[in-house]
Amino acid sequence: MERLRQIITLALFLFGALSSFAQVDLTQPDSIPEIPTFTDTVAVDTIVTDTVSNGELDSAEEETYIHLDEDTLYWGRDSMTLVHFYERLDQLLKTKQGNLNILHIGGSHVQAGTMTHRIRKHLLDEFGEPPASRGLIFPYSAAANCNNPHDYRISKDQQFNLIRNVYQNHTFPLGGSGIAVWNADVLNSITVKMNAEGYDFVADTVILLGSAHGWPIDPILKEDTIYHFPDSIDLDNGRYFFYFDKKIKDFTLYFPCSKGDTFVVNGILLKNERPGITLSSIGVNGAQTGSYLRCQNFARDMKLLQPDLVIFGIGVNDAYGSSFDSVTFKNNYLKLVRQIREANPDCAFIFFSNNDTWKRGRKNHYYVNPTGPDVADVMYRLADLTGGAVWDQFHIMGGLKSMETWRKKGLAQKDRVHFTASGYNLIGDLFYDAFIREIKQNTDDIR
Repeated sequence: MERLRQIITLALFLFGALSSFAQVDLTQPDSIPEIPTFTDTVAVDTIVTDTVSNGELDSAEEETYIHLDEDTLYWGRDSMTLVHFYERLDQLLKTKQGNLNILHIGGSHVQAGTMTHRIRKHLLDEFGEPPASRGLIFPYSAAANCNNPHDYRISKDQQFNLIRNVYQNHTFPLGGSGIAVWNADVLNSITVKMNAEGYDFVADTVILLGSAHGWPIDPILKEDTIYHFPDSIDLDNGRYFFYFDKKIKDFTLYFPCSKGDTFVVNGILLKNERPGITLSSIGVNGAQTGSYLRCQNFARDMKLLQPDLVIFGIGVNDAYGSSFDSVTFKNNYLKLVRQIREANPDCAFIFFSNNDTWKRGRKNHYYVNPTGPDVADVMYRLADLTGGAVWDQFHIMGGLKSMETWRKKGLAQKDRVHFTASGYNLIGDLFYDAFIREIKQNTDDIR
């Protein structure tokens, strides 16, 4: 049956290629807006002056600008899972053996990829070897108006349709990534090119997370000039496995669909055998905690990803409306934690509190959103309830109204919700300093 399906798939693919009126050019990347490059890594005690484009701050301004004295992790009660994670991280950094998987989950701050890659950059530099697996990626820019992390590039033959977990109803089931693209064309394709300057992200295993709806046509992967059918297929869990006897960086996926059929892409997992730290990110613009709970296959995909640490940064959209329900917010987080711990009971958690945000009123007047302290308070309770930790971004950046200061310094955007590239880099630097300090100050003291 599988061989018959492959023959039909190949026939559809070749027929579509031969009957096309115009030759498909897969070498030209999709138009992606230019993203400012990362600033060089700097010590945290120089971040306040070096990252900001407007120059040095006087001491009084610095005091209200960033609260470096609060740049630390608050550990909740019974944090043994976090202790064990740090012990494993310490051993990994000392011996250069083994692997750890970290997952960063959030909304638009995470989808942009800049902050996550800044943290990833620090981790890879700390490890000091060729990078381990890149982990889970998603082809955001295969759809219209969907921004893509800049450390990999996505191009497509034609525009894909988009499903996000923020929608109340999903055309097709969503998984751990919280987002999907789908197509119904015999020649549609997605090309992946690794684009992280200075880091040799390669893979010897590519796992496509997705599913065919209609006739079960298999995807085809092209690497260099060679076309590959999946080496293994798990239709029940929506996974297509491609194995290679060499390391690959760039490839194209084809989804030959006949009329009335569709193929849904939920993500692409890139793996290799190198030791080290893998940091994957899952971000969806506009996502709330409840958005991820609507993903039918979230728990299933967590079993594939097997995170050792999850950095949670969901909350800005939960607390941006006319009212903020702290009880629902807390309970939704606990449901997500429960699903992840079904996949890995030893998974540790770190909670990002919200950044300060503002709302836009009439005549472009902006006013501060007062929910920042309430969200931070819930995060502290979650740390206690889950044995996790809190990185209190809200108070570290200066508390209520601080986003306006960040905007004036060129670190936040006009909407006073999102940061600029420099701002996201700064947030990544500050978090990493608090995160790695637990190792630098002697892991034995964690207990």
